[in-house]
Amino acid sequence: MTKKFLALFLAMCAGVFTAHPALAQDDVAAAQDEATSAEFVEEEAGVSEGANGRIPLRADPRLDFDLENILYLDLSNGTRVAIRLVPEWAPSHVARIKTLARDGFYDGVIFHRVIDGFMAQTGDPTGTGRGGSTLPDLQEEFNSFPHVRGSVSMARADDEDSANSQFFIVFYPRFALDRNYTNFGRVIGGMDGVDAISRGEPPANPTRILQASIASDGKPQRMPIDQPQEQQTFTADMLSNSTSD
Repeated sequence: MTKKFLALFLAMCAGVFTAHPALAQDDVAAAQDEATSAEFVEEEAGVSEGANGRIPLRADPRLDFDLENILYLDLSNGTRVAIRLVPEWAPSHVARIKTLARDGFYDGVIFHRVIDGFMAQTGDPTGTGRGGSTLPDLQEEFNSFPHVRGSVSMARADDEDSANSQFFIVFYPRFALDRNYTNFGRVIGGMDGVDAISRGEPPANPTRILQASIASDGKPQRMPIDQPQEQQTFTADMLSNSTSD
């Protein structure tokens, strides 16, 4: 809106000094159209100007765009969950998630705290909710982006600067979490797999992250190992009734 008025003001100033009022009116109309077009493009892009530059107002849902900032979680329920990481919201937290994923830290880790209608929490290799990585805790990066369905946010203790490796995925909007937990991304694919995560604190049969990876690394989906099939027992009668060429 500021750009629109600035362009209009400059065009009007030009009209004051022009010898052709009709041309000045055309310039004002053109300036209005240009400002409106710029405003429309900005709204369509879903970005806002901030102290650190252009900040996305939403997580980009495209699965084929900026693969360096898409986190894949291959779950033991057979689904691949795609999470859009947004470094403009929380650069240190996104960097931490990517580092741990590439180190294989999350592979085999369970969702240890899953509350129906609230969220699914993971990222603790001990499965108790009290563990983390050997890396130092992160300073909070609370932001104004709301916790809606599919939001991915960093878990922490009472200390605001205690986030380390654990994170949670929100099932339904929980705006009370806003500006209290660092929201760093959102699920853009495979939310049905998130909905299917086993509930409990901890669950009796917890869902696991079989593999966490960054999309740009091109790792194929890791599928759960099928249960071994029971070997068929052959009897003498079965063999005698068999036919051969």
